[in-house]
Amino acid sequence: MSQMSRDVVPRPPTGTGPAGRRLWRAVLGEYELAEHEKQLLRQACRAADVCDELSAAAAEGGPVVTSRLGEQRVNPALVELRQQQLVLARLVVALRVPLGDQGAAAGPSGARSQRRALRGVYGYGGVS
Repeated sequence: MSQMSRDVVPRPPTGTGPAGRRLWRAVLGEYELAEHEKQLLRQACRAADVCDELSAAAAEGGPVVTSRLGEQRVNPALVELRQQQLVLARLVVALRVPLGDQGAAAGPSGARSQRRALRGVYGYGGVS
């Protein structure tokens, strides 16, 4: 991912809603992405749109709903919203887009340091 001129921002994917369009423009207005990164961004835009829809559904129905058996339960839209927010956060992290003032924490060359944990077979004592 590299810095990009703000003049040329590709159109968002067809069917992208308001939240997805904002995310698309915000990221591509600042960065030039490789094709695999654009795929992550497309997925993040879809997740952002789903979060918007679920937020509206939860606001309309309230945090607690009554089941068909008369039991009070957490609105299922809130449960799914939480899951979609996690998906969105993970996609944004996978894109390595700086959030807020984190861009100011870049090194002298402007490059951001990347710290990644060792996991699985790639950890200590990996494949022998």
